[in-house]
Amino acid sequence: MPMKASPEDQLILLDLQAIDTQLSQVNHRANSLPETALIADLNSQIEAARRIQAVHQGEVEDSKAELSRIEADVEVVETRIARDVERLEATSSVKDVAGLETELAALRGRLSDLEDMQLVVMERIEEQEKTAGTSAAEVQELEAKLSEAEAGKAKALSGFSSETDHLKANRAEITAKIPGELLALYEKQRERYGVGASLLERGISSASGVKLTESDLAEIRAAAADDVLLCPDSNAILVRTAQSGL
Repeated sequence: MPMKASPEDQLILLDLQAIDTQLSQVNHRANSLPETALIADLNSQIEAARRIQAVHQGEVEDSKAELSRIEADVEVVETRIARDVERLEATSSVKDVAGLETELAALRGRLSDLEDMQLVVMERIEEQEKTAGTSAAEVQELEAKLSEAEAGKAKALSGFSSETDHLKANRAEITAKIPGELLALYEKQRERYGVGASLLERGISSASGVKLTESDLAEIRAAAADDVLLCPDSNAILVRTAQSGL
């Protein structure tokens, strides 16, 4: 035997289905926010930009380490030059003078080379720091865009949350009016098929948008007004009214 429920109780199911349809639409909009795709894209861009920034910063650090080594070598050579100059001024030996002058010439040549190298590396560091600064600025710009997108998404979700809460409150009021067995069937069909109740209007089921066959309509005409029927196409509870075309 089919479940029994008054036509009035069955009619309330359409109000419940309208609420559930709106809830589904709100949920779909919340899950389809343009900010969601934008945030994913920005996170990908930021990750790539940070890798590039790390490479550029690494180049700066490597060059600075090279500069430190050169500066250490310069200090060593300058110390040796100062020592040899001091020894040269203190000696009267022709042989020692000749040896010290030869060594000083070599040291001064080495110092000149190191100073040239130092200048080259310092210029390179200057360019590398500019590049690293540009990379850092790009990361900051992307992070600012990400923060803006996240704030926009949070604001939109807050609006959807308020709308959802309002709909759920209305839903609770409606479900309180529906007999438990009828409500349980509605929830079961909605969970399984996506739609819990369907209006039959002029022979067409609103859930499927399909006109029922004459044999289906004949069975529906033969059913009692308080019989709970299922749509043969959508499996939703089929709600009949004076406009059903029966």
